[in-house]
Amino acid sequence: MAKQKIPYHPKAKIICACGNIITTGSTLPEMHVEICAKCHPFYTGKQKLIDTGGRIEKFKKRLAKKEEMEKMGKKKNEEKKSR
Repeated sequence: MAKQKIPYHPKAKIICACGNIITTGSTLPEMHVEICAKCHPFYTGKQKLIDTGGRIEKFKKRLAKKEEMEKMGKKKNEEKKSR
């Protein structure tokens, strides 16, 4: 069986836009990335809720309307029972 040659991976720097530098092995000597684990919102816990198009308000209106309809239905049922 022939030996498989493992490619040589010299040390390389990964440079993030936030300034974080990570050293790893790669065929490229230097890489630039926009986001890393140090500045990504998922890992930092600084997620921002973005409400596009008023979706939250639309949901709250639908929910309020549903609750109002349920109350009206309960009142009608109570009136029928009291007769």
